[in-house]
Amino acid sequence: MQILRKTKLESLKLLESMSKEEILDKIEEKSLVGRGGAGFPTAKKWRMAIGQQDDIYLVVNADEGEPGTFKDKFILENNPETFIEGVMIASKVLDVEKTYIYLRGEYEYLREELEQKIRELNERTQKKFDITVVRGAGAYVCGEETAILSSIMGKRGNSMKKPPYPTQEGLWEKPTVVNNVETLTCVPQLLLYDDWDPDLRLFSLSGDVTNPGLFEVPLGVKVSTLIDLTRPENKLKAMSLGNFGGIMPIEKDYRITPELISGEQCFHGTYSLIWIDETNNIVDICKNISEFYTYESCGKCTPCREGTKKILDILSKIKNGEGNKKDINELKELAEHVNNTSLCGLGNTAGKHVITAIEHFREDFVEKVER
Repeated sequence: MQILRKTKLESLKLLESMSKEEILDKIEEKSLVGRGGAGFPTAKKWRMAIGQQDDIYLVVNADEGEPGTFKDKFILENNPETFIEGVMIASKVLDVEKTYIYLRGEYEYLREELEQKIRELNERTQKKFDITVVRGAGAYVCGEETAILSSIMGKRGNSMKKPPYPTQEGLWEKPTVVNNVETLTCVPQLLLYDDWDPDLRLFSLSGDVTNPGLFEVPLGVKVSTLIDLTRPENKLKAMSLGNFGGIMPIEKDYRITPELISGEQCFHGTYSLIWIDETNNIVDICKNISEFYTYESCGKCTPCREGTKKILDILSKIKNGEGNKKDINELKELAEHVNNTSLCGLGNTAGKHVITAIEHFREDFVEKVER
C-alpha cells in the first residue's frame, strides 16, 4: 500500500535542502487535499495560516469518530513514524509554536507507543518539536475542527461559529491549522517519491459482507470492484457513506468520485462505505443512524438538539407501522430544515441519511406505512 511506504527520516533531511516555500509548492504541485472529509487543498490551508503573520498552532485530527471509518487507526498502528515525520514537516514549514495530536478516546491503547515514537524521532532530529498527544473524551462532534479546538482549550466540546476560520483565529485566538492523520502521512511520501499518486484513497468497507477491511484503491473505482473485494453473502441494495454521507443505491458500474457522489446528493467524506443487503429495510437503517445523531448532538443549537429527536420520533413511528404517507413528507422536510439551519457539520448532515433514503428508497418507507 502507498500509505505504508516508510520514509525513514529521509523526508526531514529535505528541510535542510528545500525552503519552506519550495515544500509548499511541491505539496501544491502534487495536489494533496485533506483526507478528513472536506478535501480542501493542503498547501492553500497552510498558506492561509502563514499569511496571518502570527504565532501558529498545528492540530492533528486523530479523533476518527465517523461510524465505519478506521483508516487513521490503521496508519497509527502500521506507519506511525511516517505520520510523525509529516507532523514535523508541517511544524517546520508553518513555524508552529506547538502541535497537538487529538487522539480518539477509544484509541488510548495507541497513545503510549505514539508518544514513544515522537520521543525517538525528536532525538534523531536537530530541531526538537513540541508535540503533545491529547486524549478525546468520546464525543463525535469533536471530529469537527472548531469543537476539537474547544476541547483542547479545556472547554466543552462544542462547535464555534465560522468565520473566523481556525486558520485566522483558532487555539487561544491564534491562527491554527487542523489536518487529518492521513493528510500529514502523505506529506513526507509525496516529497520523497515521484510516483506518489494523489488519486489513491483508503476505503473503509464494512457492513453486510464477509470480507470487510481497509482497501487502497484509486478514485474512479467501480462499485463492482469494491463489492468483489468485500464478498457479500446476499445481494446488496444500498451503501451508506458513513453516517453523515447519505445512502445511495447500488449500481455496479457506478464509479466512486467526489463529483458523482455529490450528484446523488451525498458526501464522499472519508470514503467509508457500509454495505446494506436486501434483507434490510432502509427505514430500520435510518432509525439506527438517527439514534446515533440524537445521542451525539452537543445540544448547543436548537435545530440539531430538537430536530434530531423529532426525526427519530417520526422514524420510530413509521418503523412501528403507526405512520402514514404524510409522515414521510414531513420527515424529509424536517431533515432538510435541520441540515440547513444547524450550527456545525454534525447538524448540517444529521438529516442527510433521511433525505437521500427517501429520495432513493421511498418504497421502503411506503411499505412500512401501508402494511
